[in-house]
Amino acid sequence: MFRSLNDKQSQRSLVNLTINGMLVTAPQGQTVWAAMALAGETTTRLSPVTFKARSAYCAMGVCFECMVEINGMPNQQACLFEVKEGMAVRSQKITEQTSLLTSSEITPSDAISMLAENVGGHHG
Repeated sequence: MFRSLNDKQSQRSLVNLTINGMLVTAPQGQTVWAAMALAGETTTRLSPVTFKARSAYCAMGVCFECMVEINGMPNQQACLFEVKEGMAVRSQKITEQTSLLTSSEITPSDAISMLAENVGGHHG
């Protein structure tokens, strides 16, 4: 469904990451959203109210439709993070019913640590 138009990708270093448990290889510098789309994983999250599948809309950080879980940290915009070696990306399944449970399972120090790990790839 999606294909890369960048012929220079073969010249870039490749990184390995998992997307919804599937091992994926992507060029260093590619966004998480692009890696997901090229791997055929276009559902980024479920709507918290209707439970319908959502996907990236603007792919430039404005709409917040591409929220995923990156390395255990929910609510990360896939279009703003670059892929990194060993990164674990999961489609977000947070709904109104699970949001309280999820937030109570993550301690403030865990959240700070996870955020610090991900800040390097954030462009905003």
